[in-house]
Amino acid sequence: MADFQTSTHRARWIFTPQQLVEKYTAANQRARQTLEKCGASLMEVDSNGSLSYPEPQTTASDSAEKHSRVKPLSNEEERCMKVFYEIKLQEVCNNFHFPHKIQATALIFFKRFYLQWSVMEHQPKNIMLTCIYAACKIEENHVSAEELGKGISQDHQMILNNEMIVYQSLDFDLIVYAPYRSVEGFTDYMEEFCNAGEDELPKFKALQDTAGREVDKMMLTDAPLLFTPGQLALAALRTSNALHKVVDFDSFLSRVFSLKNSTHTMDELLESLDAIDSWVRKYVSPSEKELKHIDRKVKSCWGHSSHDDGKKREKKSKHKSRKSSKEAQNV
Repeated sequence: MADFQTSTHRARWIFTPQQLVEKYTAANQRARQTLEKCGASLMEVDSNGSLSYPEPQTTASDSAEKHSRVKPLSNEEERCMKVFYEIKLQEVCNNFHFPHKIQATALIFFKRFYLQWSVMEHQPKNIMLTCIYAACKIEENHVSAEELGKGISQDHQMILNNEMIVYQSLDFDLIVYAPYRSVEGFTDYMEEFCNAGEDELPKFKALQDTAGREVDKMMLTDAPLLFTPGQLALAALRTSNALHKVVDFDSFLSRVFSLKNSTHTMDELLESLDAIDSWVRKYVSPSEKELKHIDRKVKSCWGHSSHDDGKKREKKSKHKSRKSSKEAQNV
């Protein structure tokens, strides 16, 4: 694998907090404008990956009716919806027993996609599944779209339809660097730093495992778009070491810093680690009540009314009733 320092990940996909806000706001504003003009904001993707935009309202009465009841999502509501599907993404990967590398790659793909688009334009569930499928391909853990779709009771064609728009939205920068590998590398070096014997290896294993769980938390924040994998790994190990007390972490960090040809100072590195800790601490998973409210709003933006949902439930209920009647007749 190419070196991170010369990678597109470092050159094009590490941002400042202000840059992230600008990107999220631009995507949200574009979706709002489409909603205002067309009464819906969801983009359709056909079987060859082509996008089609919502049609503008044809009459003034149609437009007035739509605009009177469709409210766009705020940036914060979009964030809540993305966090929900990032958690789902981790759950799907765990259920399929995918390696951490696939989960991390899929999460980074998902985050990068929604730097370009709003959840009002592309359904997060579809994009989440497509990102997992793309990550499996990139990391050479071959799972077919059919297998993935069947495993979670979803139409695999939807995954294939969205594959190209995901790649295009990532600018085809498909090699990503996850913090898990850096955690492993730093833990190995920590063992050397401490001259650890065989009997001490279990505590380093515990240190690494806890650090891995800390990275899981970081991956649900914006931190992977703001900091390098090495910085994320060191922050995770520092938190883990505070629990396990395996090493004098300040001394270890000084040794690591002395070996790097860094353009940053030690104080700047410590500032970055503190900032990562802050992102994890302030992370809040949206409540069920919040999600239900946001889900209703975004479905209206997509042009899916509560009346449509009611019809689906009614149809499903009728199907169950017919099935029960047939079963009764066969008794």
